[in-house]
Amino acid sequence: MAKTPAKWKQHQYRGDWCGDHYLHVKGLRKAREVRSQLLEILKTLKIPLTTCWPDTDVVRKAICSAYFHNSARLKGVGGYVNSRTGMPCHLHPSSAFYGMGCTPDYVVYHELILTMKEYMQCATAVEPQWLVELGPIFFSVKDSDTSLLEHKKRQQWSKRWRI
Repeated sequence: MAKTPAKWKQHQYRGDWCGDHYLHVKGLRKAREVRSQLLEILKTLKIPLTTCWPDTDVVRKAICSAYFHNSARLKGVGGYVNSRTGMPCHLHPSSAFYGMGCTPDYVVYHELILTMKEYMQCATAVEPQWLVELGPIFFSVKDSDTSLLEHKKRQQWSKRWRI
């Protein structure tokens, strides 16, 4: 996937090449435009261009840092729930994850599109610990070995012994 823009360039950015390879030409054009803007910013700020390849987790974590507030976790088969609101949402049919068979446990997304269902568009798989690290106000790690009842009992017990 990382070599797709170079291959597209070799074929003179032709739309029919995208169609032959099941790629969304508008998405590739937008990516090329954004890349061009980013290169111009780096040049203006005199920041050298470097690559993180093959450690693409760096890019996913950067995306997560911008979109942690738009996160969802997998619930059931193919369905997701918004991590903050609990509202159900689904991967958009144009997503690379859609119909893959093994959907990621956690994703961040750019926007929700409401039709018959709420669809997440531009979803990226993320690690749950990144959400905790980057959005600690919204997320925390749950101790799965402790039940809610046990937690409440401990709170009541500690209140009794408070001075």
